[in-house]
Amino acid sequence: MKGSLVDVGQPTLDQLRLFLAVVDEGSFNAAARKLGRAISVVSYGVVALETQLGVTLFDREGSRKPVLTPAGKAMLAQARAVADDIDALIAGVRNFNQGLEAELGLAIDVMFPTPLVAAVLREFQQLYPTVQLRLHVEALGGIAALVVDGEAELGIGGPELVAMPDLEREAIGQVDLIPVAAPDHPLARMEIIPPGEARKHRQLVLTDRSKLTQGRDFSVFSASTWRLGDLGARHALMREGIGWGNMPRHLVKDDLASRRLVHLAIPEWPGMAYRFHALWRRDCPIGPARAWLLDAFRQRLAQCPA
Repeated sequence: MKGSLVDVGQPTLDQLRLFLAVVDEGSFNAAARKLGRAISVVSYGVVALETQLGVTLFDREGSRKPVLTPAGKAMLAQARAVADDIDALIAGVRNFNQGLEAELGLAIDVMFPTPLVAAVLREFQQLYPTVQLRLHVEALGGIAALVVDGEAELGIGGPELVAMPDLEREAIGQVDLIPVAAPDHPLARMEIIPPGEARKHRQLVLTDRSKLTQGRDFSVFSASTWRLGDLGARHALMREGIGWGNMPRHLVKDDLASRRLVHLAIPEWPGMAYRFHALWRRDCPIGPARAWLLDAFRQRLAQCPA
């Protein structure tokens, strides 16, 4: 025998909030006090909800404290989810009306210290829970390309590679970029590296995947190169002695301390300051969430040793 579908009415948001208040406060009286409403209103609202759904939500007999029935327990999580979604919707509309961005694209250079990014984004999530953040991690010209194309409203990129008249640029700090290799690499075994020697050995180069700087090389000295788009993969290959290359000092600090990598004293390339810039389109107004992110990255980077 096929079961018949039972038609269920549509409860109101107010009825759901009354139900949740009784659960949270433990009684109809306490729920009424919390909501500032008459107990008869609370009781009637819950009864109306039960009528709409065709189930009994509370066992009211034998105790002054209402106890959830199996149906009430089954409905509780969904009722909370509905109420939370409505609260989020109201908060989002209120923030939008006050100028807060509904969503925000952020593009970060792979050289930027990851712990700083994580700390900033954790705080951002707490302060701006309604802003949908889109995070991109790219290298070199990839940051500017994302901002120019409108994929990101804020970019934290490295040194300026090509002139971009559509972008505003603000210097926010720097990290040290140094040449390194594994201890058993031929360059690392030399007490003094002669000028021009580094050109004879394979250099592991970070590839720019954007078209802005296609065909251009940056800090490339060797005639033999392997080009990788992933900084972590390049790091791993260096530790295996497959080639030498330039890495942010903060990223290889532990490797240098344990001598899994060594700092190469290459005479024509001792290293450089890798300067970070915040980038945004001139025709894109700065909202409060983007302004907060920019200030947070600036402050965090200033507190971080290069």
